[in-house]
Amino acid sequence: MIALSNRREDQMNKAELRRSLLQKRQSMSVEEWRQKSDRICTHLQSGVLVTQSQTVLAYFSFRQEPDLSPLFTDTKHCWGLPRCVGKSLFWHTWKAGVPLQKGNYGILEPKPNATTLEPKDVNLILVPAVACDQRGYRLGYGGGFYDRLLNSPEWDSIPTIGIVFEFAYIPQLPIDEWDKGLHSVCTETGFKRVEQI
Repeated sequence: MIALSNRREDQMNKAELRRSLLQKRQSMSVEEWRQKSDRICTHLQSGVLVTQSQTVLAYFSFRQEPDLSPLFTDTKHCWGLPRCVGKSLFWHTWKAGVPLQKGNYGILEPKPNATTLEPKDVNLILVPAVACDQRGYRLGYGGGFYDRLLNSPEWDSIPTIGIVFEFAYIPQLPIDEWDKGLHSVCTETGFKRVEQI
């Protein structure tokens, strides 16, 4: 019974934390959002995990997530973007300038006929999040898309970097048994060393 009530409490804490951090993120001015996003991109461009990767999975900013679009003009990398199909993410190659479409959640995504990417082709995943903690755990949006991806055997060995603004990098998040730690976290102040548990 205690375990169940703690679990319920964690879920409430996650929901409250998510709401509070999303409000804070969406209250940023466009100028602040742009500056901080650009700083994150600068750190990523010089980060070892990124520079040593050929194929990088990323995302299109939604609801004032850090904007990674300045990275997509870098043709040294093959960029992959997700498409939501049912409860899963399907990954497609994408180049700057190729038309996109709005998906089920209003997020821009590649067209269904774009070339698909298999896990064996991927070197790095840049993971969007509402928050990340010092242990590398992330707070998502509650849909479980990345939880399912990162827990599947074919994807779980690929390095991951959580992308958040500094105010959303916190000491400790409530976690569930399906939460999987990321390899690194990047904010506008730079890369964060993840404390291995």
